[in-house]
Amino acid sequence: MLAFLGAIICIIASVHPAGSAAPAAPAADNDSAAAALLPAADKGLGALHGPAEALASAGPRLPGGPPPPIFSRFVCTPLSAECPATGTGTGPATGPGPEELLALRSAAAQLRRTALEQKERIRMDQETIRELTGKLSRCEGGLRNPAAAAAAPPAAGLRAAPRPGTMGHPPAEPPAVRELEEAVRALQDRIDRIEQELPARTNGSAPTAPALARDALHTKMEQLEEQLLSKILTLQKERQAASTDRSQQQHNIEKELNSLQNRVTELEHGPPGYSPPDAFKVTIPVQNNYMYARMKKSLPELYAFTICLWLKSKALAGLGTPFSYSVPSQANEIVLLEWGTNPLELLINDKVAQLPLSLKDKAWHHVCVAWTTRDGKWSAYQDGEQRGAGENLASWHAIKPQGVIILGQEQDTLGGRFDATQAFVGELAQFSVWDHMLAPAEILGLANCTSHLQGNVIQWDDQAVEVFGGASKGGFAACEEGRKA
Repeated sequence: MLAFLGAIICIIASVHPAGSAAPAAPAADNDSAAAALLPAADKGLGALHGPAEALASAGPRLPGGPPPPIFSRFVCTPLSAECPATGTGTGPATGPGPEELLALRSAAAQLRRTALEQKERIRMDQETIRELTGKLSRCEGGLRNPAAAAAAPPAAGLRAAPRPGTMGHPPAEPPAVRELEEAVRALQDRIDRIEQELPARTNGSAPTAPALARDALHTKMEQLEEQLLSKILTLQKERQAASTDRSQQQHNIEKELNSLQNRVTELEHGPPGYSPPDAFKVTIPVQNNYMYARMKKSLPELYAFTICLWLKSKALAGLGTPFSYSVPSQANEIVLLEWGTNPLELLINDKVAQLPLSLKDKAWHHVCVAWTTRDGKWSAYQDGEQRGAGENLASWHAIKPQGVIILGQEQDTLGGRFDATQAFVGELAQFSVWDHMLAPAEILGLANCTSHLQGNVIQWDDQAVEVFGGASKGGFAACEEGRKA
């Protein structure tokens, strides 16, 4: 770019007509472009090497004529024979036309703007490189020694951008360009060196003693945690297996004991005296957490139900739990419970409704509870009469299927975890379940023994009921027992 600018200035100086302007003072700086605007000598001048050479080539000054032109030193090199001119090689040179002069001035102005833009870009690059140099110096100092890096002097800065030349022309800046290239190359070298040193410092540097101790401690803790977790999982599996085996063994033992007890009872008193199959009762003589009866059949999904049974409580305080239905996701899916000094409650999906029933007189009573998911409506009957009703009990809830029905105990988990304080003490019979709400007249017929309506979901049958833990079965005639009561 600078060479091209010099060539253009040389062309302008050589083709400008002599005597077209007043003589100008010589420029002070060697890199000034003022010589481009001074009047040119005759073609015989050839090259412009300075004031002395120009005067010698111009010849002596004529009396009364204009003074010879004066040129700055070292403006351009000698022109070849093809330097632009309009005259012949032997005749005097004539100046360019107005169009050519205008074009040359436009080109010179465009070159001047381009040089100024390049100068501004170089200045901005110098500032950016200076800032990056400082940052890299701080980075290198921090990697070597943070304290030394804070006190280290910044990297050598770049030379300030040279001032613009006279008459608005940018000076030639080959040293600045070279210095810029060298600075960029130095920065690249430092970046490459840092990138090479970082992995070596990360992987090859010897850690300090505290770091080694900390790493060893962390590794040991991780190993111990893995071992502890493995032990816990193993113990959990063993405990689950042992619990399953123990529960199965206990169930088998209780079943065998019950079979033996029933067999002994048959041998002592003869075969059972109840017939048909529903003419029996379950007796739970003691309040504990292992005497109960279990229905072999489960419930389907229900949106309404009616549960009826005969019961006779012998508890001193609180009825206990005549029946409970549990599913895997909800232990209190359906529960009839009276615990301590609390009133008798019906639980559906762990939602509670209090029932105004009185069953503590140690007499036989016929009890029914009916419910529908629509608005959670419920009703409670004692001896054929409705004693209570309400709404919003587990509204729009569906009774979940595949659960466990236990008579005499409240389930905290599916089929187990009984609480002795919530156990039922007394006798139970005729436990039946329907998948809809029975009419009051139907419930009254069951209580008065004028109806033999069987549950369409669960029927009371000797083969469908198992007893455990010392609970027993005996003959039962609902109407006769009711009259005796």
